[in-house]
Amino acid sequence: MKGFIDFIREQGVVGLAVGFILGGAVSKVVTALVEDIINPLLGVVLGAAGGLQTAAIEFGSVKILIGDFISVLIDFTVIALVVYFGVKGLGLDKLDKEKK
Repeated sequence: MKGFIDFIREQGVVGLAVGFILGGAVSKVVTALVEDIINPLLGVVLGAAGGLQTAAIEFGSVKILIGDFISVLIDFTVIALVVYFGVKGLGLDKLDKEKK
């Protein structure tokens, strides 16, 4: 059993698992924050009448829908920050052993 625990600590599996679990746990909260609060505010600022999802750039007859892409980037950034500060704040980044 000691060998298995050493393997997990040396390979950084604990940090990976914590990041995965935290990312899944906060995903719905962050998505709601982005879709219900941040996107409508950005839609007003950018002048998109239906919110950020309808924001688009037009070049002649071509319409590039950038609103949903920006929304997904914001969602990813917020989740990444929550996971990073969660791991740092709980001190879980120190659980893994350094390789010799």
